[in-house]
Amino acid sequence: MKKQFFFLLLIAAAAVSFRSPAFLDIGAKLPKADVKMKDVSGRELSLNDAKKANGLLVMFSCNTCPYVVRNQDRTRAICQFAQKNNIGVILVNSNEAARTGGDSFEAMQAYARHQSYQWPYVVDKDNQVADAFNADRTPECYLFDKSGTLVYKGAIDDNPGSAPDVKEKYLQTAIQAMVAGKPIPNPSTASVGCGIKRKM
Repeated sequence: MKKQFFFLLLIAAAAVSFRSPAFLDIGAKLPKADVKMKDVSGRELSLNDAKKANGLLVMFSCNTCPYVVRNQDRTRAICQFAQKNNIGVILVNSNEAARTGGDSFEAMQAYARHQSYQWPYVVDKDNQVADAFNADRTPECYLFDKSGTLVYKGAIDDNPGSAPDVKEKYLQTAIQAMVAGKPIPNPSTASVGCGIKRKM
């Protein structure tokens, strides 16, 4: 019995160490900032290319997750709010295991047109960016200030399942505080959504 328990512990340790060594902590610098990714426009651009004077909002997203679909009005609203505050916006699709299905490049192009995206929506080839962020959900948000420092990560708000029941707009509050040079009340919140579909 002890041998079996020890063996299970070894397997668990190996599984943990196989993924990125740590979650991206508040205060971390923008990772994989110069990796070029293909945008739905056909252009190749990096996180640094998308960054603006007041910072960058990185959102891991996709076409197929019910939480993403349900949150599209809120996604558009917060992305527009970020842009109005001179913060760059980039949506990253890391669903590498679904490139022949609902998260193909062609499906991304159609989805972006349907949703009237006015910001880059890019393919994260081989999950390079998602792995560097240790991102595991869609939607999942990361807000960086003008120096490229992470100041907020997590959910758009406190009720991804029901827009009318939202009481706290975490990301909007974080943007307002960051631009005003004030502390962010909740710099890290739990994102709720679908798991990113990595290739095994």
